[in-house]
Amino acid sequence: MLAKRIIPCLDVRNGRVVKGEKFKNIVDIDDPVKLAQKYSELGADELVFYDITASNEDRDIFVDVVEKTAEQVRIPFTVGGGIRSIEDFRKVLKAGADKVSINSAAVKNPTLIKEAAEKFGSQCVVLSIDAKKQESGNWTVFINGGRIDTGMDAVEWALKGEKLGAGEIVLNAIDTDGVKSGYSIDITGEIAKSVNIPVVASGGAGKKEDFLDVFKKANADAALAASVFHYGEVDIQDLKQYLFKNGIEVRGVQ
Repeated sequence: MLAKRIIPCLDVRNGRVVKGEKFKNIVDIDDPVKLAQKYSELGADELVFYDITASNEDRDIFVDVVEKTAEQVRIPFTVGGGIRSIEDFRKVLKAGADKVSINSAAVKNPTLIKEAAEKFGSQCVVLSIDAKKQESGNWTVFINGGRIDTGMDAVEWALKGEKLGAGEIVLNAIDTDGVKSGYSIDITGEIAKSVNIPVVASGGAGKKEDFLDVFKKANADAALAASVFHYGEVDIQDLKQYLFKNGIEVRGVQ
């Protein structure tokens, strides 16, 4: 069994790490580079940075933050938000990111996934999906920071993304984002079962048991979280020990 990954998520706005609930009620947390360093030292497996307003404000991503982070941390990190072209991919990878996450731009121009995978390799291309459950029971894909419902089915979009060359999927359930009531097991499990690339669960972690559930019940390959790590409610080393004791293979625990 491949080791499951624990990934702190840093949402960045105006050069600061922030956090909200269901993509709203945003509060200031810390300096991104300082926080990235801290998580690297605490034993996080990877990091994810999202420039959360770049797409909606139609501006370029924070390359300076990427460069400073690359100088300070020794674990892989993914950068997303405002990536619209192959040139944006090149810029972010050149600045030191290991992977690039695309969401809104991929929906508007799916060939971007294919072109990026061909140019930089599938391992660099992460398809981020913001999904919300509808009254009909199906999950649809949202773009522009959760503001626009595309009407696209989330599972179908994940399958298409894989076919186009994405090497990983980050599934963020909008309804549970920042609520700390647990990950959305149903849609995470459905997508993990449907695709043959790693699926990272995102949105809803509130306690150690939530991580165990998403690994055991949904078979996620990694779990991404923000609030519980930012506010010190879950310690990464404690979490890894707990998962290991409960039969989950994790790195850095013996």
